Amino acid sequence: MTGLVVFVNLIDRMNERIGRGVAWLTLLMVLITFAVVILRYVYAIGWVWLQESYVWLHGTVFMLGAGYTLLHNAHVRVDIFYRPNSARYKAIIDLFGTFLLLLPVIGIVLFVSHDYVLKSWQGLEESREAGGLPALFLLKSVIVMFCVLIGLQGLSLAARSYLVLVGHPEFQPEEEETGPI
Repeated sequence: MTGLVVFVNLIDRMNERIGRGVAWLTLLMVLITFAVVILRYVYAIGWVWLQESYVWLHGTVFMLGAGYTLLHNAHVRVDIFYRPNSARYKAIIDLFGTFLLLLPVIGIVLFVSHDYVLKSWQGLEESREAGGLPALFLLKSVIVMFCVLIGLQGLSLAARSYLVLVGHPEFQPEEEETGPI
């Protein structure tokens, strides 16, 4: 049981740190977008690499922040069935949802993207746009990182759910207040 607790805490800490670090990229994305607008509409200057950079940052934030989002239970779900139920019911749903939905889908994404990312690395793929960013292969690698991070967080969620079901005190959730919205 101790190993499971260590695993959950390790994965949770890792995704917490990555999520908080990646969140700073949103500030950079806003600043770059602002610079693109000012340069284009005030000075009539446009650089493709600068425009691509905020799109790449957006993809990176979305993909690398997915594990953090799962850690904080912020993914979309049908709360009408989930929220009003007990911690035990939620743990069962999370446990089965992880193994029947999340991990198989992540496995499929990883399987399908493997050749896509590998070919990009083999050719050291760059942007198709003239003047675009080099190293597109690094951006495509974020797909694999997404699968690893959200897959590990899914395993952490499943382990946490199991620990709730067996009554491990450290993982017993605090009851939420359900009042008027």
